[in-house]
Amino acid sequence: MTVKERVYSESEIAERLARELPHWRYENGWIRRKYKTHSWKGTLMAINAVGHLAEAAWHHPDLAASYAFLEVKLVTHTAKGVTDKDFELASKIEEVICWRPGKAGGALEGTPETDQRFAYIKYDD
Repeated sequence: MTVKERVYSESEIAERLARELPHWRYENGWIRRKYKTHSWKGTLMAINAVGHLAEAAWHHPDLAASYAFLEVKLVTHTAKGVTDKDFELASKIEEVICWRPGKAGGALEGTPETDQRFAYIKYDD
Protein backbone atom coordinates (compact mmCIF):
# COMPACT_ATOMS: atom_id res chain seq x y z
CA MET A 1 0.00 0.00 0.00
CA THR A 2 1.34 3.42 -0.98
CA VAL A 3 1.23 6.18 1.62
CA LYS A 4 -0.18 9.45 0.30
CA GLU A 5 2.34 12.27 0.63
CA ARG A 6 1.34 15.51 2.30
CA VAL A 7 1.01 18.35 -0.20
CA TYR A 8 1.69 21.79 1.26
CA SER A 9 -0.63 24.75 0.68
CA GLU A 10 0.69 27.90 -0.97
CA SER A 11 0.81 29.75 2.37
CA GLU A 12 2.62 26.83 4.05
CA ILE A 13 5.13 26.76 1.20
CA ALA A 14 5.76 30.51 1.49
CA GLU A 15 6.27 30.21 5.24
CA ARG A 16 8.62 27.27 4.94
CA LEU A 17 10.65 28.87 2.14
CA ALA A 18 11.04 32.08 4.14
CA ARG A 19 12.22 30.10 7.16
CA GLU A 20 14.37 27.41 5.55
CA LEU A 21 15.21 28.39 1.96
CA PRO A 22 15.11 32.19 1.62
CA HIS A 23 16.63 32.23 -1.89
CA TRP A 24 13.95 29.88 -3.22
CA ARG A 25 10.51 31.02 -4.40
CA TYR A 26 7.17 29.44 -5.18
CA GLU A 27 5.82 30.01 -8.69
CA ASN A 28 3.33 28.15 -10.88
CA GLY A 29 3.16 25.14 -8.59
CA TRP A 30 6.93 24.65 -8.22
CA ILE A 31 9.57 25.73 -5.73
CA ARG A 32 12.43 27.28 -7.69
CA ARG A 33 15.90 28.68 -7.36
CA LYS A 34 18.13 30.32 -9.95
CA TYR A 35 21.86 29.90 -9.36
CA LYS A 36 24.02 32.44 -11.16
CA THR A 37 27.41 31.31 -12.36
CA HIS A 38 30.43 32.98 -13.90
CA SER A 39 30.47 30.87 -17.06
CA TRP A 40 29.23 27.83 -18.92
CA LYS A 41 31.82 25.74 -17.05
CA GLY A 42 30.33 26.77 -13.71
CA THR A 43 26.81 26.08 -14.99
CA LEU A 44 27.78 22.57 -16.11
CA MET A 45 29.43 21.86 -12.78
CA ALA A 46 26.26 22.98 -10.94
CA ILE A 47 24.08 20.82 -13.23
CA ASN A 48 26.23 17.79 -12.50
CA ALA A 49 26.11 18.41 -8.73
CA VAL A 50 22.31 18.73 -8.81
CA GLY A 51 22.07 15.66 -11.03
CA HIS A 52 24.09 13.59 -8.59
CA LEU A 53 21.99 14.67 -5.60
CA ALA A 54 18.71 14.10 -7.46
CA GLU A 55 19.70 10.64 -8.59
CA ALA A 56 20.93 9.66 -5.14
CA ALA A 57 17.64 10.93 -3.66
CA TRP A 58 15.55 9.37 -6.45
CA HIS A 59 13.68 12.66 -6.79
CA HIS A 60 14.30 14.55 -10.01
CA PRO A 61 13.98 18.31 -10.59
CA ASP A 62 13.35 20.11 -13.83
CA LEU A 63 16.39 22.14 -14.87
CA ALA A 64 16.79 25.14 -17.16
CA ALA A 65 20.30 26.22 -18.03
CA SER A 66 22.02 28.94 -19.97
CA TYR A 67 25.57 30.25 -20.21
CA ALA A 68 25.63 31.81 -16.73
CA PHE A 69 22.73 30.35 -14.75
CA LEU A 70 20.97 27.20 -13.68
CA GLU A 71 17.35 27.20 -12.58
CA VAL A 72 16.16 24.29 -10.45
CA LYS A 73 12.42 23.56 -10.20
CA LEU A 74 10.97 21.03 -7.78
CA VAL A 75 7.52 19.48 -7.40
CA THR A 76 6.42 15.95 -6.54
CA HIS A 77 4.59 14.89 -9.68
CA THR A 78 3.02 11.79 -8.10
CA ALA A 79 1.49 13.93 -5.34
CA LYS A 80 0.61 16.79 -7.73
CA GLY A 81 2.20 19.38 -5.46
CA VAL A 82 5.08 20.40 -3.23
CA THR A 83 5.93 17.83 -0.54
CA ASP A 84 8.65 17.18 2.00
CA LYS A 85 10.65 15.52 -0.78
CA ASP A 86 10.93 18.86 -2.55
CA PHE A 87 11.99 20.78 0.55
CA GLU A 88 14.54 18.14 1.52
CA LEU A 89 16.13 17.97 -1.92
CA ALA A 90 16.13 21.78 -2.19
CA SER A 91 17.94 22.00 1.16
CA LYS A 92 20.58 19.49 0.07
CA ILE A 93 21.07 21.28 -3.29
CA GLU A 94 21.41 24.60 -1.48
CA GLU A 95 23.96 23.14 0.95
CA VAL A 96 26.12 21.69 -1.82
CA ILE A 97 25.91 24.44 -4.45
CA CYS A 98 26.40 27.26 -1.93
CA TRP A 99 29.20 25.59 0.03
CA ARG A 100 32.08 28.04 0.38
CA PRO A 101 35.07 26.34 1.96
CA GLY A 102 37.15 29.53 1.92
CA LYS A 103 34.55 31.26 4.11
CA ALA A 104 34.17 28.31 6.51
CA GLY A 105 37.81 28.18 7.54
CA GLY A 106 39.98 25.12 7.39
CA ALA A 107 42.52 23.92 4.86
CA LEU A 108 40.27 24.21 1.78
CA GLU A 109 40.48 27.71 0.31
CA GLY A 110 37.68 27.62 -2.28
CA THR A 111 37.76 28.86 -5.86
CA PRO A 112 39.15 32.36 -6.47
CA GLU A 113 36.19 34.59 -7.23
CA THR A 114 38.22 37.45 -8.65
CA ASP A 115 39.97 35.44 -11.36
CA GLN A 116 37.54 34.69 -14.21
CA ARG A 117 39.55 31.63 -15.23
CA PHE A 118 38.49 29.91 -12.01
CA ALA A 119 35.35 31.74 -10.79
CA TYR A 120 32.43 29.36 -10.31
CA ILE A 121 29.14 30.25 -8.59
CA LYS A 122 28.02 33.85 -7.97
CA TYR A 123 27.21 33.50 -4.29
CA ASP A 124 24.38 35.33 -2.54
CA ASP A 125 26.07 37.32 0.21
